[in-house]
Amino acid sequence: MIRLPAIAIATLLFAFPSLAQMPVLGEAVDSKERLQIGMSTSEIAITSDFHGADLTIFGTVDYADELLMAIGQYDIIVALEGPKDNTTVRKKERLFGIWVNRRAMTFEMVPESYSISSTRAVDTIAVEQELNERGVGLSHIPLRPIGFVGNAANLGEFRDAYRRLKQTHGLYERDTSGVRFVSPTLFRATLKLPANIPNGVHTVRAFLFKSGVFVGEQQLPLRVVKTGIEQAITDAARETPFAYGLFAVLMAIITGWSASILFRKD
Repeated sequence: MIRLPAIAIATLLFAFPSLAQMPVLGEAVDSKERLQIGMSTSEIAITSDFHGADLTIFGTVDYADELLMAIGQYDIIVALEGPKDNTTVRKKERLFGIWVNRRAMTFEMVPESYSISSTRAVDTIAVEQELNERGVGLSHIPLRPIGFVGNAANLGEFRDAYRRLKQTHGLYERDTSGVRFVSPTLFRATLKLPANIPNGVHTVRAFLFKSGVFVGEQQLPLRVVKTGIEQAITDAARETPFAYGLFAVLMAIITGWSASILFRKD
């Protein structure tokens, strides 16, 4: 490896001062821009007739460069991450004519739901390594396996299967044009909340990029809670599981007996 003497390095930095200001991947640049965000609500109530909703995020880019803003060099990514938990993905294989679970992989602390909106396609905003570092985008969510992996090809297969299953159930969504600037510095983002959104504390994360370089991030919590009879049933199942199970069996017996009386043929 070629090593330059200290005087040569100093000469280069003096001749090309921009070299000393080049950002390091994974670190925010020392920029004057500041990102500020707010939400239309801080709590989503889940009722029996809940069929999904839209969450609106408003924000501003303070101290933005007017020229760079005019030519579209600023990009915003807004993501809603659900509560995190370990998740197991299983693969079925045919064994003696029967489909059974033969292989499985567990990923550590991944969001149960994930909705993302951006000014344009996420992969065109920054380089892949930068997006992986921030965990931004469906393809860049950290999926770290627990335990022995074995063949490295299996890791990619199970990661793809996990994302595909989440998207099939509507829990992972993306909108490549869901963030729009409504004024030179004010933007508006819309995030989709599916009907089966998990209960708990979610996190809204907003990222600001300038010419493909990460500038800053802001976060806000969002509570998703069940209300009414749904919450009563959930509390009963968690706090008094034995009584809840006994009541469920009793209700099943009564329902079956009532149906046999109503629909019996004399």
